[in-house]
Amino acid sequence: MRLFIAIEIPPVLRDDMAIMSRQLRERIQGRFIPPENYHITLAFIGKTLEMSIPLAIDAIDEATKNLDGILLKPDQLGKFGRSEDATLWLGFAENPELSALAAHIRESLYDYGIVYDHKPFRAHATIARRAKLPKGALPPFSFPDPARAWRVTLFKSTLSSEGASYKALYTKEALLPK
Repeated sequence: MRLFIAIEIPPVLRDDMAIMSRQLRERIQGRFIPPENYHITLAFIGKTLEMSIPLAIDAIDEATKNLDGILLKPDQLGKFGRSEDATLWLGFAENPELSALAAHIRESLYDYGIVYDHKPFRAHATIARRAKLPKGALPPFSFPDPARAWRVTLFKSTLSSEGASYKALYTKEALLPK
């Protein structure tokens, strides 16, 4: 099984991202991600054994003990890969709390002996895969309004010819304001 830990995009931001995605779809060909799959990956564990699930849950609990909601402020449209076969993503402004959360999650995974992908953390949500982008700069867009995220989730990822499907295995709610 393939696992990853992510911040779930809050509904209001997810809805705004879906509108932006529809606008992009008018200009760009590609396989667009369903809005219910939008997330920010904090740690990609990848292929692992089922016995890792309880340890990953413990790592999440440890890393999120005193977590308040995290402000997500969309601020850029970017791509990974070549323009004719790119992964298109919405990036989020540098946020020390978000970076610290990703680092703490990864430290906790390490402490529990769970192997994960050590690529540097970059706060982004994938919007499309296999996108054929126009030459030059990406089209200008108005970015969605910032929103506060409250949920850190352990997901199981299943790949198919239609793309990835995700199943939440465990969710930790951040401390809500009183």
